Amino acid sequence: MTLFNPKYSSNRIELKTIRKRLRNRSTSAEATLWNILKNKQLAGKKFRRQHSIENYIADFYCSTDKLIIELDGDPHGDYAQIQRDEKRDKELENKGYIVLRFENRFVFQDPDFVIKTIKNNLTF
Repeated sequence: MTLFNPKYSSNRIELKTIRKRLRNRSTSAEATLWNILKNKQLAGKKFRRQHSIENYIADFYCSTDKLIIELDGDPHGDYAQIQRDEKRDKELENKGYIVLRFENRFVFQDPDFVIKTIKNNLTF
């Protein structure tokens, strides 16, 4: 029996340890945004934190809207990382996901912009 089945490619069991480690080591930007998203506080939508989708782990995910939110810090500023992020985003978008990417600083400097952008990509 294989652990990977495309029909059930969300929150893959073999990525559970990595997801848990990421949740326990979240950045201050992730913790701040999570306080806004958790418990259906934003538009009544359920978000998950560090949720795996196929081979990727999304920072935040709303399954009803197939919305992925990624927060990027300094490691995402180098060219190679930007290329990997673009490839990942394109693959996920081709499968019907919406990917929003924000720099960590926007969570603190302009949280209204982040929240408005997220809301604009949710269905009601």
